[in-house]
Amino acid sequence: MVDIDVRLGLTPTDLQLREIQVRRPAEWVELDPQEHAALRVLQPDFAGDVVKTRLFRGEQTIIVKKERIVDICRTLRDHPDTQFNYLSDITAVDNLMHLEDGQPRFEVVYNLYSLATFDRVRVKAQVSEDDATIDTVESVWPAANWNEREVFDMFGIVFNHHTDLRRILMPDDWIGNPLRKDYPIGGEEVEFTYNVRGR
Repeated sequence: MVDIDVRLGLTPTDLQLREIQVRRPAEWVELDPQEHAALRVLQPDFAGDVVKTRLFRGEQTIIVKKERIVDICRTLRDHPDTQFNYLSDITAVDNLMHLEDGQPRFEVVYNLYSLATFDRVRVKAQVSEDDATIDTVESVWPAANWNEREVFDMFGIVFNHHTDLRRILMPDDWIGNPLRKDYPIGGEEVEFTYNVRGR
């Protein structure tokens, strides 16, 4: 049997580089506000809302409390030093399998991009399982509407004041949220042309 890496044409050097690239650092590097405008802009008004920051392979991540997410996003969009005027994506993370003491189960993830400065930042808002709600950012980026609906559908996180919060991928009568780590796997037969009901 031929090794899969050989069939892909990967040399031993390629394999070494791949191992280096996927290795995570022992500790995350904190953002320096002097070098990272997003953190510098948030510090005056939201210092108490920033839980922690990290820098990994040039990617900036700012983890915040959920209570002031709309104000935080609006500041990052409107401040002349950041101008994050493009919402690339909203998703969520279920940390159920890796929960640390006191850590909320969910994180709502906002990937932002500035068309003016060509800079990117990831903002994560912590959401607990007991109160899986967060305010919508539709008033900051109207395009958040469908992204938030998808997070609501897949993770069961409710976006307060959303203009049309309903399922977007699953049927309206679907029970549960498929991307939660405790969602039961299996039990539904996949339909193909040979086993579709009614044929």
